[in-house]
Amino acid sequence: MNDESTQAGSPGSRQRAIVLLSGGLDSATVLAIAKAEGLEPLALSFRYGQRHLIELEAARQVAAAAGVHEHLVVELDLRSIGGSALTADLPVPKDRDLQAAEVPVTYVPARNTIFLAYALALAEARGIGDIYIGINAIDGSGYPDCRPEYLAAFQQLSALGTRAGVEGRPARIHAPLINLSKVKIIQRGLELGVDYGLTRSCYDPDQAGRGCGHCDSCLVRRRAFRQLGLVDPAPYADQ
Repeated sequence: MNDESTQAGSPGSRQRAIVLLSGGLDSATVLAIAKAEGLEPLALSFRYGQRHLIELEAARQVAAAAGVHEHLVVELDLRSIGGSALTADLPVPKDRDLQAAEVPVTYVPARNTIFLAYALALAEARGIGDIYIGINAIDGSGYPDCRPEYLAAFQQLSALGTRAGVEGRPARIHAPLINLSKVKIIQRGLELGVDYGLTRSCYDPDQAGRGCGHCDSCLVRRRAFRQLGLVDPAPYADQ
């Protein structure tokens, strides 16, 4: 696993990379990082039965603003699996203690594994050697598939479970935000010109797409903007 990409190639080479793009703050930052490293991103998003579908429209706008030439949206339905407040009729926790040790009900079972498996297949089919994902271990809300150990294991899977891997050219999984605080992530994105007003991060937005302001994702995001002395440009129902 590479925490930061060193595989961008020479300037102007426009080597391609797959960027998992949810429409949230982190993935928008990773998209900007991939472009800054000289890569031509292929954005990959998922309509997986999530209750916060506004993020897909946000992903479309973020990709367009970044000049992405190809943005794929994969359809799969994780509602039949359930087990998460993001895909089932379960309440989204509000104003939760973010230091709590338990895995929250907003964790979607094996979601990052499913998404990365799709990205890995796409990378192999297209001959693309790099995959970028915006997971974060510091503000990851206790999700097990946001840890460095998990990414290292998936990198090993890439080497063992694909033709490209056994031929000695496994796709490289990049998580440039893995060890950054949300404050540092926002600072990096602002340096790269990310328009965070286009992004949406809330787990339980209203019908207008405004953030609830009280779920884990909203709490972490708004706190980071406050720590920077900034106002979060995303809309919130409680503003």
